[in-house]
Amino acid sequence: MRWRTGVHWLVHADGVRRRLPVERWHGPAEAATVAVVARCHGPTLDLGCGPGRVAAALTRAGVTTVGVDVCARAVALTRARGAVAVRADLFGPLPAEGRWRHVVLLDGNIGIGGDPARLLRRCRELLRPDGAVLVELEPPGSGAWQGEAHVVSGRRRGPSFGWARLDTRAVHGPAAAAGLAVRDLHKAGGRWFAELAAA
Repeated sequence: MRWRTGVHWLVHADGVRRRLPVERWHGPAEAATVAVVARCHGPTLDLGCGPGRVAAALTRAGVTTVGVDVCARAVALTRARGAVAVRADLFGPLPAEGRWRHVVLLDGNIGIGGDPARLLRRCRELLRPDGAVLVELEPPGSGAWQGEAHVVSGRRRGPSFGWARLDTRAVHGPAAAAGLAVRDLHKAGGRWFAELAAA
């Protein structure tokens, strides 16, 4: 999505409609991203990297990083920022599986695929035994939801896809189903994050 082309919305099948912060995704690393970068102490995989804000910040911090996205333009934008990125489905083969110190799921990417437990199981497969998933969550009290969603950009409606959301309380169940435990919950830049490690 190009941030100069108007307002973009993520519309959930349950009626929730959220403005997508496309300007933030295309901008420099903000306070919350900086806080996440500070927690990454080894090779990091940025899943759903989009235009590369997080992958670029990690790279500039000296962290070996690979961004992953299914969108060719997102991969090109990430590379233009000086970060490494590959075009791939995260549920398919990825580089260095089982050897990543961190997997990052920011900007609502816990929703990818519409099944957080399945997504977190995949993240665990990608991690080395002492690795951790850094995931952005909804604020406490928002609950959990899984279903279909689509993007609306101006008058254009995109195709439906599976999506999900989890808050800081609801994350425990999917994490446990993936063999992970919530090691830490923290707030940065007005947003909520969790660190999940092998149970």
